[in-house]
Amino acid sequence: MTTFLTPQQHADRTSAAVAAAVAAGRGLGLSIAEPTVLHDVFSVVVHLAPAPVVARIPTVLPRPVDLAALAHRQQDELDVTRWLADQQIPVIAPSPLVPTEPVQRDGFSMTFWPFVEEVRDKEPDYVANAESVADLHAALRTYPGRRLEFLSAADPQFIADSLARLDRHPDLIGAAELDRARREWHLLEPLVRTRGAFEARFPGVDVQPIHGDSPPANIFHAVDGDLYADFELVTLGPVEWDLAALGPEHEAAYNRGARRNGTRPLDEGVLAFVNALGMLRVVATLTLVPQLPVLMEYLKPAVDHWRATPFAAGMSN
Repeated sequence: MTTFLTPQQHADRTSAAVAAAVAAGRGLGLSIAEPTVLHDVFSVVVHLAPAPVVARIPTVLPRPVDLAALAHRQQDELDVTRWLADQQIPVIAPSPLVPTEPVQRDGFSMTFWPFVEEVRDKEPDYVANAESVADLHAALRTYPGRRLEFLSAADPQFIADSLARLDRHPDLIGAAELDRARREWHLLEPLVRTRGAFEARFPGVDVQPIHGDSPPANIFHAVDGDLYADFELVTLGPVEWDLAALGPEHEAAYNRGARRNGTRPLDEGVLAFVNALGMLRVVATLTLVPQLPVLMEYLKPAVDHWRATPFAAGMSN
């Protein structure tokens, strides 16, 4: 049976991440007296008060943790957000008080961001957010960076490894569902692994830098205005990936924004692909539940929805 992290072990992990961030921040010259945890889900996000700096320390990660690969992704996020800010795009950019690079300390890899005051009582308007994502994509089209990898946000190796291991966890997923997931992955994997295979399947669909992690849900409501945030999974890919699993209303909103920008609308075939791929990533994320047991509350409804949908979102060979 699966062994789940206990509340005490979770608290110890959080404390270790905070201690590492404080030590790293002080090593960079920050004055830190009252570190305050702002969020603690996949990452520990801690305000290094009184310094106006926030450290984000990923803690729920595939095992074994590859700190070098994590730092590579973190550097991509720092570079892209710094560039967007230089283009006057409303984004949470890296803190100017420390070097713009990941810092590794005590087995953690972390990044540093400015502390931004949040409007906590504002309800997100995800439809309006989806329309604004077309503006973000228009800006990202000219990003000059060359490090971004094709659909790294989908993390195909994580999906493959997770689907290979999940039969050891029958309390997380049933045998029939796991068999379906593996058959879907057999169909989708070639299109994720290589850009050439994707472009052959979807001719004429361009690939560009994209946010990578549902940007309509990652807009930060700051007191001075909304800011694009959380580019941890920034990648090269079709713009449809950023709208995966959001549904027709959000897709229509994005298309309104695309028409305003003179960019292409969403492609229905690619939407089916990214929706199927996104659901497989949800299934693969079940392997992280032992590290974050509360995660099952969020994943179970998504897995139930996937079970009721057509195989591979209706895609065929």
